[in-house]
Amino acid sequence: MFELSLMCPEDCIEPVSDALDALDALSVSVEDADAQTDAEQALFGEPGMPPPKDGWQRSRVVALFPSEVAAREAQQLLVVQDFFVGCQVLGVAQVAEQDWVRLTQSQFAPVDITPDFWIVPTWHELPAQAVRSIRLDPGLAFGTGTHPTTRMCLRWIARNGAVQPGAGNNPLGRVLDYGCGSGILAIGAAKFGATDIDAVDIDPAAVESTAQNAQANGVQLSAGLPDKARGEYQTVLANILATPLRVLAPLLCAHVAPGGHLVLAGILERQAEELKEAYAPWVRLEVADAEDGWILMTAQR
Repeated sequence: MFELSLMCPEDCIEPVSDALDALDALSVSVEDADAQTDAEQALFGEPGMPPPKDGWQRSRVVALFPSEVAAREAQQLLVVQDFFVGCQVLGVAQVAEQDWVRLTQSQFAPVDITPDFWIVPTWHELPAQAVRSIRLDPGLAFGTGTHPTTRMCLRWIARNGAVQPGAGNNPLGRVLDYGCGSGILAIGAAKFGATDIDAVDIDPAAVESTAQNAQANGVQLSAGLPDKARGEYQTVLANILATPLRVLAPLLCAHVAPGGHLVLAGILERQAEELKEAYAPWVRLEVADAEDGWILMTAQR
């Protein structure tokens, strides 16, 4: 494979990236050309949301092509375009062959939620101390256990679930995982004794991923689109982001049974007050956990 490297000003990032996609680039990445220097710029957006800008003042754009011929042809077509004014070709270089599968796998190690509850990719052995575990590989849907929001939700489940799987009168009761992604929270609830679980998401790929991951972990749950969530639940989990959580406040609270628990994540520390205000007509949210600038908010109806 070969990579075509370009230097582009901020206002050229979008048209150049779109053109590279149209020229069948295998991938296109954008990075700060001034990274690790005094001119480096912080450019962050909320996870799952668009960044505040398309690129930095000076961005390095790298496009990957299957052959040198394809990379050279893309270069020749780009340099004559009006939108390429102000951009610079840095060069075309061969990318060293790597075992991409092994490289990707090396980035995902077992994650400890509690000392005896672990998230473990299928290519790893279970840690000796893992009394409970979820087998989960990275896929199309959010939720591998590595993000603080996921870990905090799973810690809450571990603290509030049954001491033994399948124990009677499970404190989690009937469970709703709203915005289930990979299904990791619903599977976690099942691992801690919940037996009546609905996992819903607006993305059909997430629904499919949840069903497959549940089967791989030997747990029973019902996965579907949001209209599958019916009635009241003892535990309602939603690990999304602050903006959709605000919009969903009436719906999520309506699903919480009297005495039941609402568990929300995907919230930055600075967003705590706005979430409290959004949910105040129904429940009193409080911060229950915090990690790396993210918080877990819970309420009991």
